[in-house]
Amino acid sequence: MLLLTALAGATWAQSDPLPSWKDGPVKVAITQFVAKVTQDGGADFVKPAERIAVFDNDGTLWSEQPVYFQLAFALDRIKAMAPDHPEWKETEPFRSALKGDPKGLMASGEKGLMEILAVTHAGMTTEDFSKIVAGWLASARHPRFDRPYNQLVYEPQLELLTYLRANGFKTFIVSGGGVEFMRVFAEEAYGIPPEQVVGSSGVVKLEDRDGKLVLAKEAKVEFVDDGPGKPVGINRFIGRRPILAFGNSDGDQQMLEWTAAGDGARFIGLVHHTDAEREWAYDRQSNIGKLDTALDEGVRRGWTIVDMKSDWQTVYPAVK
Repeated sequence: MLLLTALAGATWAQSDPLPSWKDGPVKVAITQFVAKVTQDGGADFVKPAERIAVFDNDGTLWSEQPVYFQLAFALDRIKAMAPDHPEWKETEPFRSALKGDPKGLMASGEKGLMEILAVTHAGMTTEDFSKIVAGWLASARHPRFDRPYNQLVYEPQLELLTYLRANGFKTFIVSGGGVEFMRVFAEEAYGIPPEQVVGSSGVVKLEDRDGKLVLAKEAKVEFVDDGPGKPVGINRFIGRRPILAFGNSDGDQQMLEWTAAGDGARFIGLVHHTDAEREWAYDRQSNIGKLDTALDEGVRRGWTIVDMKSDWQTVYPAVK
């Protein structure tokens, strides 16, 4: 009897597509949604071509504290470039960046952060930028966990992406992060190819450099894929309204609302960061990944709110 019980448990573990999700209402909501939209002949059946799932990146697929990881990359670039710019020692926001002063950096506001991103991302070719990002991901370590940043992806979300694709979904990233930054790691980290990454973008210009045509990055913003920009980006680059959307902050609210407004079965998920021990606990007052109005809207509309502490067995994959 004990052997049969053990074998039954092993069979369930092998067949469970979401082992890092604790059994409960959230896991049931996910699996029931997938079952009903994939049941051929069912009332809620959705053709595979229309099974579009979109995920925010920062705070939804990987961590985002104590600063967005792309900003951490830009700050490291500022330090590497500083010897060629002695004036930065006395000029904000570069002065705070070089001193490692997050309060001073945040005091510069969005304008200061955009200035840092522009200086550290512009002037090079897109190919050179990708190589620099790849090198940084291979060498940089997160200050709290002492792991490469691209190892701070969420194990439950990796399982969910795999589960969705196994059921005929096409998975996309729709994030406020830079599209060329995310495309460097998205396929290896999430199984999402570059052409299925939608993000903020700067202006690029075709140039002839020493007889070779290249795309050069300029210090100008072309498209901001955040807030109301997310539905616009989905329409522009995907061309179909998703039936499943996952976010974690107020910057995702319009994407979630727009997805929910479509006809037929819809799944709307919010990751609520409640686990200070394994990750972080933050929401309404956070400068990074603020979750306030979207949380209220999620409760009001009955969206699926993932309590990280209660709903996830594990947060990160095992250290490689």
